[in-house]
Amino acid sequence: MSRALVLTGGGARAAYQVGVLKGIASILPRSVYNPFPIICGTSAGAINALSIAGRAGPFRLRTKKLETIWHNLRASDVYRTDFWGVSANAFHVLASFLHSGYGIGRPISLLDNTPLRQLLENYVKFDYLDNAISNGELEAIAISTMSYSSGQSVTFFQGQEQITPWKRARRRGEKTQINIDHLMASTAIPSLFPAVQIGNRYYGDGAVRQLKPISPALHMGARQLLIVGVSNNATTDTNETVADHSPSIAQIVGHMFNSAFIDSVESDLETLRSINRLASALPESLRANNGITDLNPVDVLSISPSQSIDQIAQEHIHELPMSLKLFLRVTGANAQGGGTSAASYLLFEPGFCRKLIELGFQDAMAQREDIETFFQ
Repeated sequence: MSRALVLTGGGARAAYQVGVLKGIASILPRSVYNPFPIICGTSAGAINALSIAGRAGPFRLRTKKLETIWHNLRASDVYRTDFWGVSANAFHVLASFLHSGYGIGRPISLLDNTPLRQLLENYVKFDYLDNAISNGELEAIAISTMSYSSGQSVTFFQGQEQITPWKRARRRGEKTQINIDHLMASTAIPSLFPAVQIGNRYYGDGAVRQLKPISPALHMGARQLLIVGVSNNATTDTNETVADHSPSIAQIVGHMFNSAFIDSVESDLETLRSINRLASALPESLRANNGITDLNPVDVLSISPSQSIDQIAQEHIHELPMSLKLFLRVTGANAQGGGTSAASYLLFEPGFCRKLIELGFQDAMAQREDIETFFQ
């Protein structure tokens, strides 16, 4: 029974996943090389997925190196934060609105994420993926994107021979040799970061049209899933509050981001748990007699933040460079404007990331018994 790690998207919120992985590594024996034969990632979760799959060494060492990256990460390591870089991109976006042909041949975005490409090219060892697959350490690594041509969720995967491509409604799996372009495409949040050309098509952030975030792992044969999300809905007060002003641009964008990065994962988990209850209620003999061969329970462990990430972001927005703080203030991405959720996706700064890493580690240790049971 293959075990899969599923890492969802969420921009800077993905630092939480690093803390969870650190906790899991401390629970497992030091000798464990890779406890996840199948690894799936989307958006910033794809960065963490490839940072685990695309490195050699014991699992504990890999997570330690990944923690070091996030521990010292700054917004300038992910996108240009200088006034010229921010204002130049803003000008390009405005020009594309005024002239429809302006953006032809040059992807338009609010932010320039060239620094992120340089960081990942130096850190992720894409050549190691072949070695890991050939020696049996890894069955498959999958990175999800969104095709601007078809609107489909496209999962690019690299894996063993028995894992074949698939096609379903609005989503498909394509076998390929994963490289930096696939990773950059998966993290290209629409409008914020530029689309990435792969072949003769352009791709963007995989979370946008990913209606079934769990399905790639199941298609590749996983029957045990460890899912690390970035939603704190379980601990957030969802009661309606009286609004004292209309929603700001950042507040609207924040809800759009949450819809893409969080809601689909929670919905897919709810569906999977319902199917598990149904499968468990039907005797195996009854399933076999009626030709129901694909309805089998899937062992699922989900770990998500126990504290409000929006609240943590509100406490750390001041860490951002002045150019970004000005941009976020204008759009309402602060406590007064109700847009701290949007700001949390861009808060690649030490204080915020370290706080999320610590929270992820604490949450993993709080579920120590569940984690130990899962790996038995």
